[in-house]
Amino acid sequence: MFENQPKGLYALALANTGERFGYYTMLAIFTLFMQAKFGWSEADAGIVNGIFLALVYFMPLIGGVVADKIGYGRCVVIGFATMFVGYLGLAIPTPANLNGQIAMFAGLLCVSVGTGFFKGNLQVLVGNLYDNPKYSMNRDAAFSLFYMAINIGSMFAPSMAKWITNLYLGQYGFVYDAANHNPDYLAALYGGYGLCFGVACVSLIISAVIYFAFRGWFKHADVIAKQVKSADVQVEELTPKQTKDRIVALLLVFAVVIFFWMAFHQNGSALTFFAKKYTNLTVTGDMRFCFNIFSLALVALAVYTGFGAFQSKTAQAKSICAVVTVAALGGAYALFANMDATTYAQPSDFQQFNPFFVVALTPFSMLFFGSLANKGKEVSAPARIAWGMLVAAIGFGVITMASTGLISPMDLGEKDTQSILSPSWLISTYFTLTIAELLLSPMGISFVSKVAPPKYKGLMMGGWFGATAIGNYLSSIPSMLWDKIPLMYNWGILIALCLISAIVMFALLKKLKQMTA
Repeated sequence: MFENQPKGLYALALANTGERFGYYTMLAIFTLFMQAKFGWSEADAGIVNGIFLALVYFMPLIGGVVADKIGYGRCVVIGFATMFVGYLGLAIPTPANLNGQIAMFAGLLCVSVGTGFFKGNLQVLVGNLYDNPKYSMNRDAAFSLFYMAINIGSMFAPSMAKWITNLYLGQYGFVYDAANHNPDYLAALYGGYGLCFGVACVSLIISAVIYFAFRGWFKHADVIAKQVKSADVQVEELTPKQTKDRIVALLLVFAVVIFFWMAFHQNGSALTFFAKKYTNLTVTGDMRFCFNIFSLALVALAVYTGFGAFQSKTAQAKSICAVVTVAALGGAYALFANMDATTYAQPSDFQQFNPFFVVALTPFSMLFFGSLANKGKEVSAPARIAWGMLVAAIGFGVITMASTGLISPMDLGEKDTQSILSPSWLISTYFTLTIAELLLSPMGISFVSKVAPPKYKGLMMGGWFGATAIGNYLSSIPSMLWDKIPLMYNWGILIALCLISAIVMFALLKKLKQMTA
């Protein structure tokens, strides 16, 4: 799994892990922060969240164009600085009035612009490492590992947000209560949420330190097409027709994945509102295990060491991995056994399950598709994207079943809750959506890095994120419809879009293969 990978991959992955930890700590509570501070409805908070997500993923298009001219590494550094200014602006306390809103929007703009210079260009650097023939066969595996590293940061983020929030509420004598609308309580709540933006500042500094400390490991990959001089970095020569065909093929893929991201990015809005309104946040019994992030982390560790116990080449390595696996599983159980009989979850907690499943399931995904490739039955990236859309539809089918018989938000009322559902419904939904994500996202990024014409690498990687941006903006639609249509209709729209996109993608497979040959 980790063999024959350039060490630059690990430096870039760790740098991204730190940045994503801060970003997802902020994102875990962002809609809840706006509701608590400004008294906004689910629709209003969802719209702002959708616009922000759209900007975060649209700006890499601009960042890619700039990077193709001035260099990828230089743009990554600009991104670090701009994001830091944005998170710092969000972390500074402001009044809950128009001035506070203006300050928030200014901070969000800086975060968006900074992410645009950072995110796509860091991934171009990863892709450039695999232009070297020595590593080219490991490109797909590399992006799976890179994507896994991103989600390690994301996995711990909601728990960090919860811990900070609870700590801050406790200083004022409060505990989290989704139904509490006392002004003093809300002021303490959004004050705690505001500290989560400070976490993003700190994690960004750590990420930058990793990037600069290990820059020598990937500096040779920091070249644009006209700068290539190194013998171990080869640029593929394409005819004008090949260049055009590849760009058209990528644009077709971009158009389809828009609707996946529209559906998938309900974690910070509609699915969080569902957790807040309909899910029983008082957790007892075995289900408590799922809400101990350290137990989950040890299970994820056990997955990797368990694979190591079978895949390591020496008996000593196999034995060490086996011992660590048993110890990790034992530690996970011990942490669970010492938990209180009742755990009080928060809506943001559910956002930890998607990254946990990404981390834990990545080795199984790599093993499955690696085995198919070894048998000469390799599944192309576009085909995986098509299957991912299909699985996403199944994921929203799960939450649709959970919604059967519930009072819709349009009848429930803005401040009321019907907290009756087991957390297992949302966890199952996130599990299924994660399988869809693993089929689509890392393979899509790998596909772009492999197919993009050399002189347009930054632009095409930005195009992938531009498609994600459109999907993220459209993700606000379920929030806008939250209290206007029956709940099951909302999920039904997402199911239909995923199914239609899957059908279109399957129909395009042959054409895409011809265009990228």
